[in-house]
Amino acid sequence: MTKRSRVVIVGGGMAGARLARALGSAPDGPAVTVVAEERRPAYNRVLLAEVVAGRYPAETITLPAPAPAVDWRAGTRARELDPERRRVRCTDGAELPYDALVLATGAAPEPAPPAEDGTGGATRGVHTLRTLDDALAVAEAAGPGVRAVVVGGGPLGVTAAGALAARGCAVLLAERADRLLPGRLDASAAALLRDRLAGAGVEVRTGHPVRALRTRPDGRGRAVAGVVGGDGADHPAELVVAAGGVRPRTALARAAGLALGAGGGVAVDDRLRTSAPDVYALGDCAAHAGRLYGLAVPAQEQADVLADVLTGGRAHYRGTRSLTRLTLTSAAGDAFDLAAFGLPEAAPGDDEVRLADATRGAYRKVVVRGDRLRGGVLVGDLGGVGTLARAWEGDEPLPDTPLLHLLTDDICSSATAN
Repeated sequence: MTKRSRVVIVGGGMAGARLARALGSAPDGPAVTVVAEERRPAYNRVLLAEVVAGRYPAETITLPAPAPAVDWRAGTRARELDPERRRVRCTDGAELPYDALVLATGAAPEPAPPAEDGTGGATRGVHTLRTLDDALAVAEAAGPGVRAVVVGGGPLGVTAAGALAARGCAVLLAERADRLLPGRLDASAAALLRDRLAGAGVEVRTGHPVRALRTRPDGRGRAVAGVVGGDGADHPAELVVAAGGVRPRTALARAAGLALGAGGGVAVDDRLRTSAPDVYALGDCAAHAGRLYGLAVPAQEQADVLADVLTGGRAHYRGTRSLTRLTLTSAAGDAFDLAAFGLPEAAPGDDEVRLADATRGAYRKVVVRGDRLRGGVLVGDLGGVGTLARAWEGDEPLPDTPLLHLLTDDICSSATAN
């Protein structure tokens, strides 16, 4: 690319904003235009639950702005991509030419369960938690004594439930799987997390899908009155937060004929290129090497790689081995920390090492094959997570020490090793 190249980024979330900052500050970098659907400046989506809990005001999670030279078009939405003519057509009538187009359209939350009586349209009191406006709306609806149901026991659902409890809500967390954070935690770690939530006032029901919403008419349409479980049980509620996952936003890419990959994301190669010439994708909408990440760390790494690619560099994206990290803070201010990566259960041929201290609520486990980590879970004091994180993220050989030493830093008084 020459220094007069024009880059259009569709999406102003964490991934798009990081790329825009990098390109905007690059010496002799390209001219950058960002089509940002939200009217707010870019913000850290990972901290939305902290906004719900009232621990962070909205402005605190705002990300650094890109260089003034970046044309940031807030409140604008792309309606059509034209790879043949190299144009992006927007809802405000603008038609943006490009030399390189980047799709950073992110993901959309899974919708809330349908109304039991078949009524359609918006239901007051039912929210998702994907944008800052969502978080502010949930925070406004929450309060002491408000009965709230969170649908979904993944990282977002768990942190949302904890945030609502911090607001004084009576919270039910409903997860269809048999444990919280399914696929990330083993049974022991999930039980500790469940106990922590229960101590914060959250009722947790696992193996409990939500089948439908129960609604009632009010002066402004319909409002939520509760949820109906898969077993037919009724749970009264004035507030429902749907946190059952996300799906990549790829309608523009599909309409333009771009190839899709894992999970319906836009298929990209190691240079983040799509199937269309000079069209790239990154973040929650992109599928790389058969994987759709939907996490902040891979999106940031992809943005860094693509910034290098678009300024003439040779960087390649090789995938991300990241940790799921979660912190729950009680009303008293004490924190419950959890980190998980890879496989939570050992397979035939794997070694497993565990340390547990029930009195401190601490638990550590790693799954190892040969000299490589295959997975792990750490609950409680995460003082030793750095060594394990580096070994996992870099796929590095483990230190030549007994496996139990990976987990010991005098936080646990009792240990079991398998």
